[in-house]
Amino acid sequence: MKMDALVKRYQEVGLWLEQAEVPVLKEGEALVKIHKTAICGTDVHIYDWNQWAQNTIKTPMIIGHEFVGEIVEIKGHSPKFKVGDLVSAEGHVTCGHCRNCLRGDKHNCANAEGIGVNRNGIFAEYAAIPLSNLWKCDKNIPEEMYAIFDPFGNATHTALAFPVLGEDVLITGAGAIGIMAAAICKYAGARHVVITNRSDWRLDFAKQVVPGVITVNTKTTNLKDVQRDLGMTEGFDVGLEMSGNVNAFNDMIANMINGGKIALLGLGIEGGIEWDKFIFKGLTVQGIYGRKVFETWHKMTTMLQGGLDISKIITHRLPYTEFKQGFELMSSKKSGKIILEWNK
Repeated sequence: MKMDALVKRYQEVGLWLEQAEVPVLKEGEALVKIHKTAICGTDVHIYDWNQWAQNTIKTPMIIGHEFVGEIVEIKGHSPKFKVGDLVSAEGHVTCGHCRNCLRGDKHNCANAEGIGVNRNGIFAEYAAIPLSNLWKCDKNIPEEMYAIFDPFGNATHTALAFPVLGEDVLITGAGAIGIMAAAICKYAGARHVVITNRSDWRLDFAKQVVPGVITVNTKTTNLKDVQRDLGMTEGFDVGLEMSGNVNAFNDMIANMINGGKIALLGLGIEGGIEWDKFIFKGLTVQGIYGRKVFETWHKMTTMLQGGLDISKIITHRLPYTEFKQGFELMSSKKSGKIILEWNK
């Protein structure tokens, strides 16, 4: 049986819409009919065939890992799931036997494989997903929200790494994850939430998604002036680094309160970090990778059930046959999350 799929066929720029075999299930897997998927920055790297992709991706491969769909077949015993369930899934397939897996810290599994990165993904009409990775969806929450649970989970894991109730929070980087993190911090009771970027479009977009967020273009505005205007006297209590930019990170360090806490998600920060300031301020930094399995998923669900609204983070909805337009929009840096529809 054949299906449509987006395949990284060749070691060059692009993806190819092809006919592929519907996956044959292994024991402990579910066959999921894909309803909606979302394009991730990782998918853009693979599409562009940058150095990371060249070092990581084995071709040919079906890519993609952000989705929502319906179980149509199960192989093996499953007391939790049944055919017809609406599901999303954790994108890291963990080994189950390393020290971190055994103590419940699956997000720190050293042997994890990424769906759509190290194994076939979900940009297809059907995908085989381990039952242990599935998350059963509340059908009262819009399906497209579950299609972005992967990046929403990155934002949740980062934003809730440290208590933010009553705190002043600085977020460097107004990509989709940074903006969602700002919404979570507001929802969780932070006093001031400031998000920085060097793109006016992204900062305007942040204000559309998160009413009340304070946006700062660091090309024209100094964060010390922002602190003064807000009546802050000692610095930000919590920092969320989402940009992967060393200048933004140093700006964060310089504006943290002594003893402040930083959750670090952004990748790509290289040399030039002002470690002396970091040390003299007594800062704590926590590296963030992925989502806590499945505590972060629980938090995402309950926040949406409780009234958190991040729906405006989704800016475009396209049929999967128009995937090239979706990748062009992502590369323009003037979009939020982009949904590819697979329902026929």
